[in-house]
Amino acid sequence: MKLFNTLTRKKEEFVPITPGEIKMYACGPTVYNYFHIGNARTFMTFDAMRRYFQYRGFKVIFVQNFTDIDDKIINRAMAENTCSCEISERYIREYFKDAESLGILKADVHPKVTENLNEIIAFIKTLEEKGLAYAVNGDVYYNVEAFEYYGKLSKQSLEDLQSGARIEINDKKKNPLDFVLWKAAKTGEPSWESPWGMGRPGWHIECSAMAKKYLGETIDIHGGGGDLVFPHHENEIAQSEGASGKSFANYWVHVGYLNIDNKKMSKSLNNFFTVRDIQEEYDLEVIRFFLLSAHYRNPVNFSRDLVDAAQNGLERLYNTKHNLKHFMDNAEIEELQEESEAWVKELAGFRNRYIEAMDDDFNTADGLAVVFDLVRFVNTNASATSSKAAIEEALALLMELTNVLGLLEKEESNSLEDEVEDLIQERQQARKDKNFARADEIRDKLKAMGIVLEDTPQGVKWKKI
Repeated sequence: MKLFNTLTRKKEEFVPITPGEIKMYACGPTVYNYFHIGNARTFMTFDAMRRYFQYRGFKVIFVQNFTDIDDKIINRAMAENTCSCEISERYIREYFKDAESLGILKADVHPKVTENLNEIIAFIKTLEEKGLAYAVNGDVYYNVEAFEYYGKLSKQSLEDLQSGARIEINDKKKNPLDFVLWKAAKTGEPSWESPWGMGRPGWHIECSAMAKKYLGETIDIHGGGGDLVFPHHENEIAQSEGASGKSFANYWVHVGYLNIDNKKMSKSLNNFFTVRDIQEEYDLEVIRFFLLSAHYRNPVNFSRDLVDAAQNGLERLYNTKHNLKHFMDNAEIEELQEESEAWVKELAGFRNRYIEAMDDDFNTADGLAVVFDLVRFVNTNASATSSKAAIEEALALLMELTNVLGLLEKEESNSLEDEVEDLIQERQQARKDKNFARADEIRDKLKAMGIVLEDTPQGVKWKKI
């Protein structure tokens, strides 16, 4: 198995610290609003990656944080005349609703900043004791010049970074690149006691402290969106490795950008969409399928034409799933027969190809291509006359490969299936009785229910549109 490591800028053989176990940390949302479609791609990528690691037999310990105290949260609370805790808790609840709709499973731990302040303060004290941090009037800053390897993730020298930094007037920092670890309290803002006075943590320190608490000083995988490489993840490395003297993360994984109609997503361009906005138009499983159809490191262009195409693709997978279930439920032959034994033996080849694609830097695009090859193969070989054993194997493999990606997990309601099947049987009888008016009437009724019939040599098939 290989992963592209942002730290080395190349694909590397993935070797976890502990055989059979993976410690993975992904940066979560700042909870002041619903998360947007770009965030969704990142959250969903790490969810699918975790699922795949588990499929390959690894025990995965996955941590994704919530930033529940931040300037944006405070500003929203002031605007709504409420407390920051009410804002953060509200949007944590909403995060889980949208995440569930996207098929994103809960992490093993979702730590919050406000619940880990003791660990954060202790971490800052360690940095201060090692000469990597300094206090100025209640603020505490990280001294980047004291960390020899600053810039190693973003591949920029300290001199290059300094030349591009914006120097603030009357800045209390020794170096314009120095970043805040602890912010002195401002009037009307939430604050907590610390050795430096009342205040609250800076943004970067939280992930270093929480990754150490829940996963240890060195972890296997750390990741997030591509926009976090600098300064957030660069600063995390400086903090964590400066404090421990050890490598912080062995593999850094970053997800590509998402554009809207070939333009950068921006509120000023009126093309900024939250997942909640998208859900008004599309089932979010369609969005999951669409985003997984591209390699996670590649940029993705979000447009309605492309999402509509994804909707058709996902529908094709569901139709195959439904048809196989229909064949299986109505199979007259139980055991595997000679005529189907040959094509059933070929199914394992699709699993091998799928694993080969996914092992190559988690290539979901090629993985899904294999799934569609499987669908074409199954649709060509499986039929109403196939044995139940053959259909079971084909369906099991389809579900195995799609469920790894969090797809095809929804089930049609039994009541709908029963109603449709009853109407199809009634229509078949009407046609035998040459009551074509009634047969057409039933077809129209099914169409009004969103059900389309297809008469095939193998019998009547139906799909929901």
